[in-house]
Parts: sequence; C-alpha cells; structure tokens
Amino acid sequence: MTGPRTAVVFNPSKVADPDHLRRTVHEALDRAGWPEPTWYETTPDDPGRGQAKKAMAEGAELVFACGGDGTVTAVVTALAGSDVALAVLPAGTGNLLAANLGLGTDPATGLEVALEGGRRRIDVGALGDRCFVVMAGMGFDAQMLEDTSERAKKHIGWPAYLGGAVKHLLDRPMRVRIRLDGGPPMPRRPAAVIVGNVGRLQGGVRLLSKAEPDDGRLNVAILSPTNLAHWAALVTAVISRRERVPLMETYTASRVEIYSNRAQARQLDGDTIDPGKVMKIQVRPKALLLCVPQPDADPDLANDASAVAKRAGRIREAAEEKA
Repeated sequence: MTGPRTAVVFNPSKVADPDHLRRTVHEALDRAGWPEPTWYETTPDDPGRGQAKKAMAEGAELVFACGGDGTVTAVVTALAGSDVALAVLPAGTGNLLAANLGLGTDPATGLEVALEGGRRRIDVGALGDRCFVVMAGMGFDAQMLEDTSERAKKHIGWPAYLGGAVKHLLDRPMRVRIRLDGGPPMPRRPAAVIVGNVGRLQGGVRLLSKAEPDDGRLNVAILSPTNLAHWAALVTAVISRRERVPLMETYTASRVEIYSNRAQARQLDGDTIDPGKVMKIQVRPKALLLCVPQPDADPDLANDASAVAKRAGRIREAAEEKA
C-alpha cells in the first residue's frame, strides 16, 4: 500500500446509506492502492472536530469529511494549521465548500478528486476558535438559513433556501459598526454583512466576484436593500455578474469586526451559530491543505465538474458491483 493513511469523519444523519458509502470509499481506495481508512462518526455533541483531531493523532494524513456544512466546518477547524489534507465527500443539503469545488452531491466525485492528487493551500477565516472556508455572515443570510426547513432542503435541495429568504426580505435593517484592519468604525444600516473567502453561493451564484481563497485577504460585502425593489435590483445584478451591484458595498481586509446594537443571527459556511452582537473574524493565510480538482484553473476553486463527475463513474460502478 503506497497511498496516504486516511480517515473518514461522517455524519450518519446526513448519509442516506452508510453501508453504500463504506463500500464506495473502500473500493475506491483499494483500487488506488491506498490503505483502508479509519472511520469516525459525528455526534450531536461533536459534529466532527474531536473526531478529526483524533484521526490526526492516530496518524491520518488525509481526512475525508462527509456530511453537511456543519460537519465540514468542524473538520476544517480541526485541520487548519496542519499538513493533513481535507477531502470533501458531499452529503447533506447545503455543503457550500462542495459547491465551490464543483462536486455536486456525489461522494464518488469527492473521492476521485482526492485520488487524483490535486492539492492547494487556501486561507481560512477564524471566528474565535472556529474556522470557515467559504463565508461567514450576520443578519439576513443567517436568518434565511435558520428559517429553511430540513425537510424542504432534503426534498428540493438549495432552492428551498428561497422560502427562508422570502420571510426576511422586509425585516428591519441592523444597526452596526464595522471595522476593517483596525480602521475607524463604519456605521451602517444593512440587511446583512457577509465575510467571504470564496465567492460562490448555492446554485452557482457568485456573490463575491473578486474573492480568491489564497490571497491572505477576506472579502466583505455589506448588503443594504430596504424594500422589494431594492432586493430585485441587487439579486438581478449579482446573477448577471455585473461589475457594480446596487446597494452592496465591498471591501477586503485581513481582520473584520462587526458590532451590532442587538443580538443578530449569525452563520459560518452555511451552518447557523448562536446569535450574538459581535463577530470578530481574522484570516489565517494558507492554513488549510485542500484536495481540489485538477487542473486548478478557476481562482475560486470550482472547475469543470462534469469532467470530474465522469471520471468518478468508475468508482460508483465498482461500489455497485460489490453491493
């Protein structure tokens, strides 16, 4: 066996068929000449951070994260700052990092990416002792996530978030002060403040067109629509990829501080966290070693997903033969 020692951290509540997942992973690694992986289940009390740390302590050189956004974020937090690589096996209903990698919802595609050997060091954002790789946010985006039902996401996928969004389009704006890299406070009345490392949202929507995951900077978007016409103009500009988006200010910084006069909904990589009045976010440059599709042509990580998915077909076929 010549491949790296691996571990799989998976959320059993997000994996429809755990036995099929195990067959798929074992068959793919065996065909590649890699050792059998060690398996770790997440729990309600520990969504993956402790399991990933245990995997590293036991010698894992690559960790597969299989679950929703919460699982991936927990594993990212454990691996950040190490030389242990992360490979995403898409599961769950959100999975922002998988979307930015162009992996779709198929674990076999994530396996193919890991086996091909594409690796890239990327930045992570840190909020206290938790890390994220795609986006953190306060306000509207977190409220949307909070009010989107798991059942709807399971049945219709990312469009389910539209239902959660509609509930908050006319909410009262936040009252915040934003400081970038220790500069003077900027008072704003936004619907949301989003801090991104990578630019794409669910459905392929690219919110932060200039975001690059390894430039040592975070991108900040301040969204300030106050009525339905404002929202329509903003969304239209984002979807059509206009250079200037109305009612959205953008900045870059290595340190972002957001202070609100009252507790607000907050999220990290599509996973809601406890509401709070403050978000203090710091970039950790090139802290995460990530498995990425080859060739790595797109600066925001996404690549020709159809080509990778096609190559992953043999992994699915081999697993089905073993069933």
